[in-house]
Amino acid sequence: MQPLPTKSAPVSLSEDPVADLQELIEKISPDKIFLLTDEHTHEHCLPIIEDLPGLSTDRIIKITAGDDHKHLDALASVWQFLSAGGASRHSLLINLGGGMPCDLGGFAAASYKRGIPFINLPTTLLSMVDASVGGKTGINFNGFKNEIGAFRIADMVLIHTPFLNTLDRENLLSGYAEMLKHALIDKPETLEKLLDIDPSAISADKLAGLVAESVLVKDRYVESDPLEGGIRKALNLGHTIGHAFESLAMKQGKPVLHGYAVAWGIIPELKLAVTKQGFSKDISEKVESYIDELYGVHSFTNDDSDNLYQLMQHDKKNRGNRINFTLLSRVGEPVIDVDCSREEIEAVISSQ
Repeated sequence: MQPLPTKSAPVSLSEDPVADLQELIEKISPDKIFLLTDEHTHEHCLPIIEDLPGLSTDRIIKITAGDDHKHLDALASVWQFLSAGGASRHSLLINLGGGMPCDLGGFAAASYKRGIPFINLPTTLLSMVDASVGGKTGINFNGFKNEIGAFRIADMVLIHTPFLNTLDRENLLSGYAEMLKHALIDKPETLEKLLDIDPSAISADKLAGLVAESVLVKDRYVESDPLEGGIRKALNLGHTIGHAFESLAMKQGKPVLHGYAVAWGIIPELKLAVTKQGFSKDISEKVESYIDELYGVHSFTNDDSDNLYQLMQHDKKNRGNRINFTLLSRVGEPVIDVDCSREEIEAVISSQ
């Protein structure tokens, strides 16, 4: 187990997840161990840790995969499983999976008996660099992304990068979008390092070596503002419009991966940064070209503008009737709580 120098939460890289989980379990000393997976991780990732001492098959919770299933019924089914299994306040929940199991499982642990210990064992790039760290947990509700949840730091995040070899290209790219976002709010050198990667050459092996650096960018912002009252909002770059894209796609019955929505959201938000904060147009266009090559262009049209705007009005960063954006003045220099008019928002969306 190789601890990362994080300050907001304990995060370690792991070459042997079974041995490292054993060590953590001995420290936590739970009365029972439960493990949450979805259909995909149950098949592809659970076999790597199924020999974990103290883990029995009747305490493995399997939920339906996909962010469109990150809802109240799924959360209630986890609570029900824990209750029926005799879980106490001293039981441990291990969340094995991508962003969805980490978000939902973390909220289940944060709320069951007012809080039980939990460990995140992320299996996707997205969950390694984003969802498993930072303490945000929650579910979607009434068609809105992460509408209900709580801040609760995991007792440990254990990152085993060989899990990335179980991913297809689309899920690798979904996580890569968050890494691009982290680079934009970090420094020019980080961004250049990612933009220099040939889009056709992106692979699990190539990205595994960049995971720790991306985690540390997020940790820096979370540590300085754990409850997102100020500068942590920088981590929402691309998400105000991106979450609207993601929620509308879900409402239309055509769900998209979170990272794709974020990538598509980064482009119009950089355009807003150019006009409102003096961000470099050259860098904006370079990032847009790179994203277009990796993710394609979203299918939303001007006919969707009203629905998208309504969804943005439910963004959790908003205050009053203002839609607050995180924009950039330069790479590594985020500007939070930027108010943008409806006309400005629709103009940058329609220009794609």
